[in-house]
Amino acid sequence: MKTEAKILICYNAPVSIFTVYNGKPVHDEPIGTDLSEKSFLKELNIINKSLSEFYTEVETLAIDRDVQKSIHNINEFNPDVIYNFVESVEGIASYEWCMAGLFELLGFEYTGCNPASLGNCLNKARAKNILNSRGIITPHHITLNPNARFTKKDITINYPAIIKLLSEDASIGISEYSVVKNYTELRKQFKFLTDTYKQEVIIEEYIEGRELNIAILGNKVLPVSEIDFKGLPEELPSIVTYDGKWIEESIYYNHTRPVCPVDLNERIKNKIIKAAIDSFEALDCRDYARIDVRLNKKNIPYVIEVNPNPDISTDSGFARAAAADGVTHKELLYTIANFALTRKKIYDTQVKAG
Repeated sequence: MKTEAKILICYNAPVSIFTVYNGKPVHDEPIGTDLSEKSFLKELNIINKSLSEFYTEVETLAIDRDVQKSIHNINEFNPDVIYNFVESVEGIASYEWCMAGLFELLGFEYTGCNPASLGNCLNKARAKNILNSRGIITPHHITLNPNARFTKKDITINYPAIIKLLSEDASIGISEYSVVKNYTELRKQFKFLTDTYKQEVIIEEYIEGRELNIAILGNKVLPVSEIDFKGLPEELPSIVTYDGKWIEESIYYNHTRPVCPVDLNERIKNKIIKAAIDSFEALDCRDYARIDVRLNKKNIPYVIEVNPNPDISTDSGFARAAAADGVTHKELLYTIANFALTRKKIYDTQVKAG
């Protein structure tokens, strides 16, 4: 029997705002299909159909910068829960947390992390500072604004280093050129990123070693995943690039393979899981998140990023980790929706009780 509830699936209407997304010059663009936001649109029907098996009413709403229209449409449907898939608004990632704030202001319960958590996680430096304050190990880092004037002595990070956009997700701006071995390479990639994206950058110590993903669902840690870079040409750094995530038929896409569950020494596994749980709590994550970790040659786990509201499409790493734990994709979607619905029921009960 279906639960009597109205679910509104909110997502960002696809739009392109950058000339390139994969962090390298246009002449280096790969031949292949970009699966980023386009692939999510294909998933919408699957998500809608799956949730419709559990709840009486399910609708979708594309979010853009017409805030009044969004408010009108949300209020008109009057959902019990908003399934929040909004990661940006018209391509602007920093509006992600604003939409969660809007849902709160309108008085609607929603899935996933709260505005503060989303904003803190998006700003990589701020997230690392919060994690460091809790004793969680992250790579050393510095930030530079687009107009920064600096010399070799101002770069206090050991090489190799990795340079990224400070406040973007989905690996936007990350390519093989992101890992730099010296000051000359750093200056070149800094210029490219700031000229192309007009944003602050973060420069981090590059941690050589295994890349692991830890998915957390509610208060449960799902089986740990590892990114297998086997077959990647030796001259290319073993990192998850934009191409590796989204560009079909690219070299990185063909050699960035998630493995789940991964075989790990129990002691090391426990250290990684502890770092993930501590990070989830430090950044006040809720419902679901993915923590990316690099395990260095001494088996010390470095938290690279905390990803709130990560991709949960059918072929995502999160769905794969859930499947390894015996949770189907439909059950995953239901579980996340039910977290929010449970919060609403508790709130409604408290209001009635006065």
